[in-house]
Amino acid sequence: MTTAPGSTTPREWTQRLGLPGLIDLHTHFLPPPVMAKVRAQFDSAGPLIGREWPIRYRDTDEVLAETLRSFGVLRWSALPYAHKPGMADWLNDWAAGYSARTPEALVSATFYPEPEAASYVAARIAAVEVWKVHVQVGDFDVRDPLLDDVWAQLADAGSPIVLHAGSGPVATALTGPAPVGELLERHPRLRLVIAHAGAPEYAEFLELAERHERVALDTTMAFTDFFTEMGGPYPAQLLPRLRELGLAGKVFLGSDFPNIPYDYVDQLTALERLGLGEEWLRAVCWRNAQALGL
Repeated sequence: MTTAPGSTTPREWTQRLGLPGLIDLHTHFLPPPVMAKVRAQFDSAGPLIGREWPIRYRDTDEVLAETLRSFGVLRWSALPYAHKPGMADWLNDWAAGYSARTPEALVSATFYPEPEAASYVAARIAAVEVWKVHVQVGDFDVRDPLLDDVWAQLADAGSPIVLHAGSGPVATALTGPAPVGELLERHPRLRLVIAHAGAPEYAEFLELAERHERVALDTTMAFTDFFTEMGGPYPAQLLPRLRELGLAGKVFLGSDFPNIPYDYVDQLTALERLGLGEEWLRAVCWRNAQALGL
């Protein structure tokens, strides 16, 4: 298997693979007051971060969008996430406005275990292209009965849901693969995209993706030097299975832009270093997301 030659910019890297651009399924754009609080958590190495995390890209939404365009990213997400009741649909309103004024932005939304969740999800489900759930920050159980109707709606719709349920960077009582496995027993048709490849429970989340037709992984940060230093390297014995999963349409490019502590291209070169081949890179960085209509 061959890989694309090393490059110095994301656009050069993409062009050498013969791709028209990149589709990044895991980026964050949030209302300015919320983004300020998120960045403050990173700046102070807050309790759910656990280490120094110097944010590489810090600017207005407009400048950050231009930055992604300069990288050759043709589609990206906003991925709001709520950490308390009464917040989710306000974030959804903002995210809808962001996508309306940003042509490349996927319509993104979130939800939280609250009595109104099924109603506001139903009202938006036809328009939303990608959902986000963050178990660690939200501090809730994906099996919460308040979410049963929400999961049922999303399973029927086939909407992709980027789910941060792995225990990295800091574990909580509700992170890990076991609750997600139970959720999938109840709703096996959910189209979950496991953020950060499930770090650090790589093997367990990979197995869930292999076992369930609509469960996939995203690459966000998982293979970079920064993430390896934080939580250990991706197990080499899993790489052949990761390759098969990607070629089967079930691995997607993610970056966590703009709140990353390194250059955007580092995520791409980290994928290249895995040695899984150019076809795998093309699938992960473009073809798999395009197949979902994103």
